[in-house]
Amino acid sequence: MSVRAFRQACCIGLVLLLTGAATHAEEPVPSFEEAWRLVRSDFYDPSLRGLDWEKIGQIYRPQALAAQSAEERSAVINRMLGELGASHTGHYTPEQVAYYDLFDIFGGALRRERERIFPGGRVAYDGIGAIVRNVDGRNFVVGILEGFPAARAGLRTGDEILGADGAPFHEIASFKGKAGKPVTLKVRRSAGAEPQHVAIVPEQIRPADAYFDAMRASVKVIEREGAKIGYVRIWSYAGHRYQELLEEELSTGRLAGADALVWDLRDGWGGAQLSYLEPFDRSGPTMTLMNRNGERELIGFRWNRPVAMLANDGTRSGKEILAYGLKTRGFGEVVGERTAGAVLAGRAFILPDDTLLLLAVADVLVDGERLEGNGVTPSIEVPFDVPYSEGRDPQLEEAVKLLAHGVKS
Repeated sequence: MSVRAFRQACCIGLVLLLTGAATHAEEPVPSFEEAWRLVRSDFYDPSLRGLDWEKIGQIYRPQALAAQSAEERSAVINRMLGELGASHTGHYTPEQVAYYDLFDIFGGALRRERERIFPGGRVAYDGIGAIVRNVDGRNFVVGILEGFPAARAGLRTGDEILGADGAPFHEIASFKGKAGKPVTLKVRRSAGAEPQHVAIVPEQIRPADAYFDAMRASVKVIEREGAKIGYVRIWSYAGHRYQELLEEELSTGRLAGADALVWDLRDGWGGAQLSYLEPFDRSGPTMTLMNRNGERELIGFRWNRPVAMLANDGTRSGKEILAYGLKTRGFGEVVGERTAGAVLAGRAFILPDDTLLLLAVADVLVDGERLEGNGVTPSIEVPFDVPYSEGRDPQLEEAVKLLAHGVKS
């Protein structure tokens, strides 16, 4: 890994590099043993946060041996990793959406393993385009990807999913093999209300393309008090094309005529670079190239209008660095809740059973300040209790109100 690449890794906050893991046939639980060994050899803190890692292995190894399924074994590995108290450190199986996300959106370094594990190297799963989070043992929708089955079926943020086709809900298993076939979700929309049934047709989702398409579909202009407030939601920043789309929409696309912008970075994945703040730095120059046909290309585009970023506890990694920069440089307001405090450089390892280990391999400081474990406090705090919110979004409403008032003033 070059010095330049490593510096970019630290700025991005999440970089995945493939490391092939040797199979240890003599060991009864090779995936556990490999995860334990990789922590000892590659974790960013050589003191392992002061832990006696040999003792940790002795505690969790019998639990891994006793596990009756891959999911139980993964839970053991994650309990062991949890002792480190670090972000960008976790174990993922094919029963989790995050497994496919990590393979695809950070998949350049995983290309060889991706081609071996997925038919034709095409990472995909059957799903509905909803971000579901377990809250106190219950499954709630915390995000909807625009243009995907959940949005088309009228699923809302805050809905509790009670089941799918009469069985318990699982983010992968409930839709596996059912792309193009109707699935009936049992949903509760408000506390104490009678459940409703929502018919939904899953489709095959390719994560990186899905996040890009959902970003494009999210773009809109909200009319408020005579002001035109642009809006875009970026679920993943793992790749330059997301920033390129943003700048295209701001400069010559649907947001070019907006008076202000809501830049929604809540939830999803990080991957952003510091340079992504440049459009909101009004002091920088913009260059325009014009050919003989009159076609124009902007280089170093500057927005030069008010901007408010939406952030919450799902805003993590490189997105947190953007929140920090926007706030401390005075480029705009950060509206919402404290960010995740998950800012380390991570690396992906494929374990002998083809599960995925994400491990923090480098610490990250921003202006000498450590965001890991601390996060970024918004300039305007707006709490959002998602369960049973029935599609309401107080953080977005506050940002639109703030910008509309500013434009009017």
